[in-house]
Amino acid sequence: MDDMPEEWLIGIRLRAGSPAEDYKLVDDRPLSVGELVVVETATGTALGEVRRPRRALPEFKRDRLYRRVVRPATEAEAREYRDRRQREERAIASAQRLVRSRGMTLKVVDVEMYGADRRVTVYFNTEDRIDFRDLVRDLAREFRARIEMRQVGARDTTRVMDGIGPCGRQLCCSSHLKKFEPISVKMAKTQDMPLTDSRLLGNCGRLKCCLLYEFSTYQELRSRLPRVNTPCQASCGGGGCMTGKVRSLRVLAQSVVVGFPDGSEAEVPLDQLTWEGRTHIESPP
Repeated sequence: MDDMPEEWLIGIRLRAGSPAEDYKLVDDRPLSVGELVVVETATGTALGEVRRPRRALPEFKRDRLYRRVVRPATEAEAREYRDRRQREERAIASAQRLVRSRGMTLKVVDVEMYGADRRVTVYFNTEDRIDFRDLVRDLAREFRARIEMRQVGARDTTRVMDGIGPCGRQLCCSSHLKKFEPISVKMAKTQDMPLTDSRLLGNCGRLKCCLLYEFSTYQELRSRLPRVNTPCQASCGGGGCMTGKVRSLRVLAQSVVVGFPDGSEAEVPLDQLTWEGRTHIESPP
């Protein structure tokens, strides 16, 4: 029996648009989603927001190194954090106003202020090649600060904006994804999804990240099935077989629809099917 004390992980986001990372709780204090805490970082400590409630640290992960939650933020720290975020929100609106005044096809996604607001990073999204040197000068005059422009993609933009997906849950990119994996049409096709369905697209206008979640399972299940139009023999009971051709696949059911010469069709389980001289072999338990 494991006598080791319970350990906890909690998801913390250091700023809007960044993924929530797992941090270790040094005690069992309750922390609520939305609460501000001080955490360890590579350069010292920083203020972050709880984005995922605490959960028990699995035993197989106890050897991994996690940065720790140092303590809850003080009232003064929380007030300064929220005040700075309000200034950044106002800066976003000001920056977007300057963009519109120059007629630029550029969307200001976020603004980050450092060092008593003397350094400002403007995150933006655009599909076009833009010379924004004049805009940088406008921004420097507006904020009286050194300006850095940093371009982000459509999926990063949606991560910052956050939102609710059609599944009714918070967007994966905002809640738990640490990095974006390549998503392809092949993933939808392998899962028998209609390729023209707009529901395949996420809030970012790109293919949904969740198409990846069950892709490997579908790949494995499909690999056990014959391809469409493959000649096959279906067991009819009593030792008899009927020859036909695979018309469609039922991947999750692990069966196929077989068309016969008389025009009839039947759904045949994989263990009652032979094709190309092979029979289905049950996987070991």
